[in-house]
Amino acid sequence: FITNHFIDGNLNIDSSLPYEKRINFYFSDYEEGVRLSKEIGIKVFCGVESSLLGTDFMIYGLDKDWFLSHPEIEQMTKKEVLPYYMEHRALVIQTHPFRQAGFIDHIRLFPDCVHGVETVNASRKDSENEMAKLYAGFYQLLEFAGTDNHGITGTYLAGMKSTSPIESVDDFIRKTKKGELKIFREPLNQRLQKTYLSEIDFT
Repeated sequence: FITNHFIDGNLNIDSSLPYEKRINFYFSDYEEGVRLSKEIGIKVFCGVESSLLGTDFMIYGLDKDWFLSHPEIEQMTKKEVLPYYMEHRALVIQTHPFRQAGFIDHIRLFPDCVHGVETVNASRKDSENEMAKLYAGFYQLLEFAGTDNHGITGTYLAGMKSTSPIESVDDFIRKTKKGELKIFREPLNQRLQKTYLSEIDFT
């Protein structure tokens, strides 16, 4: 999945430009990814990372056409728009819900507006992940995992694994909701860290 920061977050485009132009710009990376995927033989799916002042959410299941058709989302609060995404069959996951950083003024939780939360994030402290797991258990939310590395900040990779190939976004959502995907943690050895750091542009 390509899940870049959406137009409500840290996106390298003038926010005063028309909505349609910003949406087209946003999805251009995904479209280039699809083109390249055909050359190298991997599957590439579309996702969105929506933000609110450092509080982030992964949105799976809505494509460029959907967003072009729904400019009203820019006028909605996060508490309004997250259930709106869900009503339109999107899977909504809050990432690193207990992340603390200088640019985040306070922790924001939306237990009634998401399907699940990251309880394993390879770039966050163990204490933050442990709090997320307690939170997910209390509210009976799906547990999710991600690496979220914008550089080598952790000692492992994390994500969701499947015993069978993911055939589509709908297939991914179905398997996630049914609990068929499992969290994995893969240690980063020194050689892999060096390769990962030298070959990937994190800008």
